[in-house]
Amino acid sequence: MITAPNWLDRSEYPFIRRTFVHPDGRIHYIDEGHGAIILFVHGTPDWSFGFRHLIKDLRSSYRCIAIDHLGFGLSDKPANADFTVAAQARRLQDFIDHFQFKDLTLVVTDFGGGIGLQHALEHPANVKRIVLYNTWMWPLNDDARFAKPAKMARSWIGRMMYLHLGFSVNVMMPSGYGDKKKLTKPAHAHFKNALPDGNARRATHVFAKELLDAGPFWALQWKRVDRLQKIPLLLCWGLKDRFFPLDLMERWNTALPHATVRAFTDAGHFVHEEASKDLTNHIQDFLGMTSWDIHRGDRHHVQHFTRVHRTARPVHLYWSIVPSAFPTSICPSKIPLTTSPFQFL
Repeated sequence: MITAPNWLDRSEYPFIRRTFVHPDGRIHYIDEGHGAIILFVHGTPDWSFGFRHLIKDLRSSYRCIAIDHLGFGLSDKPANADFTVAAQARRLQDFIDHFQFKDLTLVVTDFGGGIGLQHALEHPANVKRIVLYNTWMWPLNDDARFAKPAKMARSWIGRMMYLHLGFSVNVMMPSGYGDKKKLTKPAHAHFKNALPDGNARRATHVFAKELLDAGPFWALQWKRVDRLQKIPLLLCWGLKDRFFPLDLMERWNTALPHATVRAFTDAGHFVHEEASKDLTNHIQDFLGMTSWDIHRGDRHHVQHFTRVHRTARPVHLYWSIVPSAFPTSICPSKIPLTTSPFQFL
């Protein structure tokens, strides 16, 4: 059993701490509630603490399970462990296999997208629904927005920034919020305290380098994205995300046009922290929908979008869903079909 640290606020994180003993190290997880399983998969520098609001609200109706990847949260942080996304995905699969979890709903974000969706790609029959937001599952090597900082992370300067200065949790995390005031000092302390020194921050540094190094892993995943097309999917997005802009959401929606799409105008990268109530409500609505409801709802969006804009392009699907996100002076009817919404963000 992993001992709870004295800095953990048990009123904020009132869950029973559990341990999965993996050959690579002890993995901390929580398992709350009863019913159909929802498996939450976090990114960096996050851990299961970040999902606390969702789990508190959903555990009365669902069995909510969230792990801390090796190197994160309360899990072990072995000095010589493999912290690559492929290794984390393998350990997540080992976790699922060990407990024989069936008929999962996956909730994935950030690096948790590629890690969690690996199970859906390899075992689509075991995944009943997917909720994904502010994440990706394709190579980023040719995208300068990600390749440049990843190259920096590979350098000695990057190593110093991530290991000695805690760049991921001290700088990147606050910058990811649409409103930094929503990252309270007590909450931020739970992420900082989980990564107190260079030895504990190795996984965050590896993840930064994985933006480039894991290109082949994500390339193989994206080649199989069509395997997700028969799984009901809720695609959410925090629109004030400085790291994962709107074109990433559009790419998901193009590849998976059956998705139910929901946008959060005031949230940034950490939607589960910044708009937890709204995200919970959308998840509850989505899980309560029948397959016919999902199909009918998607068809309505497409018809509305086609009728207004006369063409089916992801950028305009976005405008149809959240027109209030932008001033009336740039309403959809006044925007040419070639216009990118990025010039207004």
